[in-house]
Amino acid sequence: MAAPMRSVAFACKFCGREYLQNIYVARNRSLYSTKHQSSKWESVIGLEVHAQISSESKLFSGSSTKFAAPINSQVSFFDAAIPGTLPVLNRRCVEAGVKTALALKSKINQVSKFDRKHYFYADLPTGYQITQQREPIGVGGQVDFIVFDPTVSKEPMTKTANLVQIQLEQDSGKSLHDDEDKKSLIDLNRAGIALMEIVTQPDFTTGEEAAGFVKELQKILQIIGTCDGKMSEGSLRVDANISVNKPGEAYGTRTEVKNLNSIRYMVKAIEYEIKRQIKELEAGNKITTETRNFDVNTGKTIAMRDKEKVLDYRFMPEPNLPPLHIYNSQSLPADIPSDRVVLTDQLQNNIPELPSEKRNRLQKKYEDISLVTIATLVNDDSLLKYFEEVIKDGKRNVKRVASLLTHQYLGQLKAVEMHAEDSPLSVEDFKEFYDIVEADVISTETISKVLALMLSRPDSKVKDIIEKENLYQITDPEDIKSLCKLIIKNNPKLVRSSKRGKVAAFNSICSRVMKECQGKTNLDKVEETMVKLLKEEQS
Repeated sequence: MAAPMRSVAFACKFCGREYLQNIYVARNRSLYSTKHQSSKWESVIGLEVHAQISSESKLFSGSSTKFAAPINSQVSFFDAAIPGTLPVLNRRCVEAGVKTALALKSKINQVSKFDRKHYFYADLPTGYQITQQREPIGVGGQVDFIVFDPTVSKEPMTKTANLVQIQLEQDSGKSLHDDEDKKSLIDLNRAGIALMEIVTQPDFTTGEEAAGFVKELQKILQIIGTCDGKMSEGSLRVDANISVNKPGEAYGTRTEVKNLNSIRYMVKAIEYEIKRQIKELEAGNKITTETRNFDVNTGKTIAMRDKEKVLDYRFMPEPNLPPLHIYNSQSLPADIPSDRVVLTDQLQNNIPELPSEKRNRLQKKYEDISLVTIATLVNDDSLLKYFEEVIKDGKRNVKRVASLLTHQYLGQLKAVEMHAEDSPLSVEDFKEFYDIVEADVISTETISKVLALMLSRPDSKVKDIIEKENLYQITDPEDIKSLCKLIIKNNPKLVRSSKRGKVAAFNSICSRVMKECQGKTNLDKVEETMVKLLKEEQS
């Protein structure tokens, strides 16, 4: 059955012109009432992601972009807005913008233009930002991403976010405020650094959905090499536009939460802002169009200023930069050398397999592996490569290998704060370990312990580790029976409770058996043996 459709009026964030757009409201769209007591509200979220381009120099100057450089040590005359200086467009940044747009399935504008966006901050020396307001480098596009929100569904969901546009623009500097001395200092190292602003449609309904999109985008940018995605260093920042409305009604008044540089804090900021707006509306108040900030200490959003109207920016064409022409090999004029322009087909050919493509490939090839496991593998390129090398010879169960890698192996790596790419265990080491596990040489409960020892002793063979630590699985039924009898003898109260049908007591007895043997036997066999012994005592 087709999803219901309604027309909604939007005000363009750039020109202010209102336009109608048909919005298909998915029947399974998550309402805010699925997570909160204040029911019958629907949340609408759109994102503006600012991704710093991986480039050695800035967008319009030759200044360095090195992170954490001494204050004001990477500032050219142009960055400081010295009169008479002119912008020189960085080709590397154009290539990165086009490559990103291609990876995000955007339409490349063959001619894009730069504009001046006027606003007055102390850390913006020119009094305007050079951006692409009217004709950006790319329009449209979409991103498929994974959402796992246990409050909505026990299984992960694949969703699609539609993009409005991708544009190149400058970053501003940084203001350093000294509250005690009532002074503000300015660091212009970031002024003029190249950014890609990626604007989405209002396609998200929860903070978790927004997080799934940002994680996917972050991974895409890292794979194609256009942004390192380090949110802690400010390389990826998110502005969230949030509104709430009752189902079937027009979208509500939106607020913008600025400069979110952590996915976890972004989720908290969005969820808090949704809750705040619902509370205000249910109290009979109105939502004000404003810019807000998220306070990580209080977990609340705080009003910063009224949201600027589009006219406040006084957009105008950038007079010092000509239109930017993008070609492909077929459209390139004969009198223009190919090394002087950016060619879309060459960039397209250099885009590697993207996360959504990897997930689709693995799902088709290995149908019995869950989407959660596939997503975990795809999120770590080194782990995925490791997995594919282990199963390459076809001698091992694919599902079992994937499970061991994404649960016990990855868990032990995280425990020692190590990434898969830094693991000292070779593929052959893991194959040997897998074969030992499948041969029941060690118990399920001992797997993690053996892996931990392997990581701490990379020069030792897994068989030698098991031998030295005496971690062989106890499989003799008489040995298991003896262990169970010992625990029964020492825990009469638990035994009596177990006989009366208390499941918790029975589980406690079995846990004590496993503790007694240090997890070196099979829990199922312990439970089976314990049931027989308790029945014998009753009879």
